[in-house]
Amino acid sequence: MSKSVLVIGLGRFGRYITRKFHELGDEVMAIDIDEDKVHSIMPFVVDAKIANCRREETLKSIGVTNFDLCFVCIGTNFQSSLEITCLLKDLGAKMVISKASDEFHAKFLRRNGADDVVFPEKYSAEKLATRYSSNHIFDYIELSDEIAIYEIPVVQSWVDKTIMELDIRKKYRINILAIKNGDRIKSLPGADYEFNVNDHLIVLGEQSDVEKIISKIKK
Repeated sequence: MSKSVLVIGLGRFGRYITRKFHELGDEVMAIDIDEDKVHSIMPFVVDAKIANCRREETLKSIGVTNFDLCFVCIGTNFQSSLEITCLLKDLGAKMVISKASDEFHAKFLRRNGADDVVFPEKYSAEKLATRYSSNHIFDYIELSDEIAIYEIPVVQSWVDKTIMELDIRKKYRINILAIKNGDRIKSLPGADYEFNVNDHLIVLGEQSDVEKIISKIKK
């Protein structure tokens, strides 16, 4: 089921998230004070406006309660992001996600009603650093400080053995969510799945446990 999404601020983050929601089949309305930015995003939205969202009448006129998600993507203008976040909640917005530039900014956004706060630059930097610090991590999604999803190659000693034989979950304390082999993806492989030398494993677990497996791959 598609969602209705309001994106306020069409800097790089705002444009990227608008396009991604469009790809996912959601209906997006975008607002910015810059006419050129608004025109550039038109192919990816159901509606777009050139307007100043620090004005209460602007937000009232678009009916913020009609949106499932409201993204405030103004990370560089501290005062504007706080005011817009506060106005959205005062007007009854269901879910407000605001972009923050740092923890200080995030603290005030939460105090002003943000349901969630995102740090896109921090997230990208951490993901890239983790991915490129090892030749054996193809992708990485941090779920918490301790738990993450990794895409890693199969351990050489696991090849031609099944998940049951290796007792993966009990011995290594990870869950295998999927197996990638070329363009093929097998989700939630059964206990009788036999590992192939070209497999990539999508695994969920505590980072310390996954790192132990990665150390085996390096050997």
